[in-house]
Amino acid sequence: MSMSQQAALKKLQATELEILLVFKKWCNENNITWFIDSGTCLGAMRHQGFIPWDDDIDVGLPRKDYERLLALSKDGFPEGYSIHTSEDDGYTSLFAKMYKDETVFATDITEEAGGSQGIYIDIFPYDYLHNDVKYRVKQERKCANYQKMMYLYYLSNIKVPHAGALGKLEKLLCHVGHFLIKPFADPHRIQERFNLEAQVGSEDSNILECLSFAGYAPSIMKETLLPVSELEFEGLRVPAPHDPVRYLELMYGDWTVLPPAEERHTHLPRKIVFSDGTEWTSNR
Repeated sequence: MSMSQQAALKKLQATELEILLVFKKWCNENNITWFIDSGTCLGAMRHQGFIPWDDDIDVGLPRKDYERLLALSKDGFPEGYSIHTSEDDGYTSLFAKMYKDETVFATDITEEAGGSQGIYIDIFPYDYLHNDVKYRVKQERKCANYQKMMYLYYLSNIKVPHAGALGKLEKLLCHVGHFLIKPFADPHRIQERFNLEAQVGSEDSNILECLSFAGYAPSIMKETLLPVSELEFEGLRVPAPHDPVRYLELMYGDWTVLPPAEERHTHLPRKIVFSDGTEWTSNR
């Protein structure tokens, strides 16, 4: 008997919540500061859990805690779970993910890039922006360019921001760019350069940003994020931005208003394999 999309979404959310529980416990044991991020924070504030049609969990960490997480996870991490980064072949993002092992979350991107991805939560580093406004603009632009380079290295078919003739031109340029970059670029070097540029700021700037999404994510005052507060997410008390209302205003504007029904998209992948062996496959 095939699994419905709604059943797959609920099972996926339950698996991601399980990953979050393990992540929370491990971070507590290792004194790592983190907070729920993006749509997960929105869901906690507006729905006390998942946005009903949403299918992911996002967490953010200050850069120092993010680097400690990556280092410590190499020497010991809860059995059945693992941290993944651009050190993995076919990994297109400049931030980490925590997988539940022996699961599959296959997307168009992972299939084209040749990567293997499990059911996961996203783990975003937050970096301090440079004190000098002119250099800050360069910092953001360079970080955005490194993420574009990473996508172009692995992908020839990239989702572009525009439709129509402009969108077709953007797709063509990305397709050509992929074949120009592929022979010469090195994904590990791209990650190294991104990390160096992301960390040029100092803590006295008091402004942080998730530079993995430079150009899309807002810059945020430190006092909005830290020290963390606490919110309820699916019955679990989790760390959250210090001022979640201000944080959500910066991220989404009037975050209390539900989007129109036609914009409530569930972004399920091509294929999911759960740890019990059950599968869901898209019919698109």
